[in-house]
Amino acid sequence: MPMTIIHDSRASGKESLHLGPTFTGDVWADPILAQDGLSILNVMFTPCARTHWHTHELGQLLTVKAGSGWICDRGGKPQKLSVGDMVWCPPGTTHWHGADKDSYMLHTAVTHGKMEWLEPVSDEEYNRVA
Repeated sequence: MPMTIIHDSRASGKESLHLGPTFTGDVWADPILAQDGLSILNVMFTPCARTHWHTHELGQLLTVKAGSGWICDRGGKPQKLSVGDMVWCPPGTTHWHGADKDSYMLHTAVTHGKMEWLEPVSDEEYNRVA
């Protein structure tokens, strides 16, 4: 398979996607690449916006590009995310991620394999952030 070069994916004419039923709050995504079970997106979360609980068949890599936010494994304590942080979510790990209460968060998400979306993260669960 030949190498793929993606020049300024946002300027390529692709429209931002307003993500809906598996997110709480306003979340926008700019697709970068989707092929052979690999998905790469830039995802912008408005303050307090977050994913539902979910898992990834083959894992997910997140890189925070702007703002700040949180990530939490099921049964764990939410962990703070800041610009430059990278997170590897191993295959099958149930987790959520999203923006801080007073900040947006932009991250690049590299997802491998299928995703399974679960229930929303409740306000009570989200408010456990420090």
